[in-house]
Amino acid sequence: MPFAAIYAAATASRRWLYRHGLCKSTQMPCPVVVVGNLSVGGAGKTPLVAWLAARLAESGRRPGIASRGYRGSAAGARLVAPSDDAAAVGDEPLLLARRTRLPVAVCRTRTKAARLLIEAGCDVIVSDDGLQHYALGRDCEIIVIDGDRRFGNGWSLPAGPLRERPTRLAQADAVVVNGASAGPGQFTMRLEADRAVALRGGSAAPLDAFKGVAVHAVAGIANPERFFRMLRARGIEVIAHPLDDHARIGGNDIRFADGKPVLMTEKDAVKCANLADERHWYVPVDASFGGDDAAALWNIVMRSLGRRGAAAGR
Repeated sequence: MPFAAIYAAATASRRWLYRHGLCKSTQMPCPVVVVGNLSVGGAGKTPLVAWLAARLAESGRRPGIASRGYRGSAAGARLVAPSDDAAAVGDEPLLLARRTRLPVAVCRTRTKAARLLIEAGCDVIVSDDGLQHYALGRDCEIIVIDGDRRFGNGWSLPAGPLRERPTRLAQADAVVVNGASAGPGQFTMRLEADRAVALRGGSAAPLDAFKGVAVHAVAGIANPERFFRMLRARGIEVIAHPLDDHARIGGNDIRFADGKPVLMTEKDAVKCANLADERHWYVPVDASFGGDDAAALWNIVMRSLGRRGAAAGR
């Protein structure tokens, strides 16, 4: 707890320095939208980044995605190709490159990743998990909250999960709650799945095809129970195999002697295609919003991009 107090004071001081210009943020020549969270572990950022990048592309923009490339071994900034190895570029950037078919750049220094995307022709940057990377200036901040775990025990690292205090929510342009009802002024997001995709060959099958079937379910994500619960809700009999978030997967993690089908997350699938056979499937999830939330969130993003355009025209 004493270390948590020190951590909280240090992060608050660092943000104060950036807000008052004592530490310099680099403003990119194009708009930057940051998607992040206040706590360690997944909250649903990656599906939201994919949703947002796809909407931007549909609107005629040329979006690129900047990521740290967590646990990737690549040194320096690089663009991610769909054929890359997750061990080099990180599992989430590779997932995004394959899912969106848009430019994705990884670098521990986000400004370098953003510059690489601009050189590749992008006119708007979406930064995945970049909330605390204040060296990269931003035009729009979206904070994602895990509706199951929220803020954990309420303590900062290392006594709890928080990178920043919940008061930080008030400074964001939008707050998205994944998997639970949102509060006033926030948006509710659900992760939906309707199909499974074979790791060998890429053929798709309705998820309902596994209804009543016992399957091995593998999830190396921050909240694996969310994946297992989603499968059970579809009537699938789950034999659960939770792994650490971003786990390096070996044959023993996904091969089972009983011959039952194996369903895994899309993030895990990018790491084990060479280990898979006809029993192995991954379940892609898509961000979904109820009511008018999608339109309202999109309007916030477009207003932020519009403010950059208006400033450039003055």
